[in-house]
Amino acid sequence: MKVFLRHITGILLLVTGLMHAQQDPQFTHYMYNMSVINPAYATDDEGVINLGGLYRTQWVGAVGAPKTFTAFAHSPVGKRLEAGVSFVADEIGDVVKENNIYVDLAYVIPVGENRKLSFGVKGGATFFNANFNGFQYSDANPDPAFANNISRTFPNVGVGAYYFGENYYLGASVPNLLRTKHIEHTDAIATIGVEEIHYFFTGGYVFRLSDNTRLKPAFMAKGVKGAPMALDVTLNALFFDKFELGAGYRLDDSVSGLAAFYITPNLRIGYSYDYTLTNLGNYNSGTHEIFLLFDLDTSGLSGKGYDKSPRFF
Repeated sequence: MKVFLRHITGILLLVTGLMHAQQDPQFTHYMYNMSVINPAYATDDEGVINLGGLYRTQWVGAVGAPKTFTAFAHSPVGKRLEAGVSFVADEIGDVVKENNIYVDLAYVIPVGENRKLSFGVKGGATFFNANFNGFQYSDANPDPAFANNISRTFPNVGVGAYYFGENYYLGASVPNLLRTKHIEHTDAIATIGVEEIHYFFTGGYVFRLSDNTRLKPAFMAKGVKGAPMALDVTLNALFFDKFELGAGYRLDDSVSGLAAFYITPNLRIGYSYDYTLTNLGNYNSGTHEIFLLFDLDTSGLSGKGYDKSPRFF
């Protein structure tokens, strides 16, 4: 009985914490997953299709620990116009599953030599499912909030702005403008699942230390109603345009180690490990994250030096 109670309690704590605090999935490699965060993200590389995927398994060993998969593709589709698609699958234990599918559109405006400003919008839908069939209750009259499974679809839209040059960027975005309730307040049952509006502010810069070494600091700040501001600060070093090593800190949450390798100039893979600093660290063995980025050249740009200028972010 105690095992079942711990199982239920663990999942409910994670579900409640995620819905009222973290809500949107968090990423250690946010700088390489920008399409999911900001619809204005653009590389403005003519003839190049940017593809990427990321998988994150958070708080390994904790009951009901979240797992997240993201994928995106975007490319210029006309003069100053870039379009893409993004997908986010988020799972909490065997209970909550959420899939998000979006189409992104960004308009890129030159604002100076090698400087550009883009404005973007995203539109799509969230498919939310909660399955309580596996719950085993000790109470003869369990909470009616868990009496029925939930399956709902919510439309959503987002906006963003992105200012960038060859070796820096700043971004601001609100990827979910519509506030939605996942579990309504009916029959005196309190609402426990609300998708709040999230505000993101991101930035990064590349310092050239030598011909073979570059330093890449980056940050991401996230704000959401009902939770403290989340702040990620990351510092990566790129060596010989071939591999990266770095470290990160998430305010009042965790520290991270990061690594990435350029298999080819257009193909990059990476890994990170987060060590939890809060009391939650007593119940998990850390967080693992892997990513893959691939720039598909469709117009022979590699013959013009494209393969000598890796994309820094």
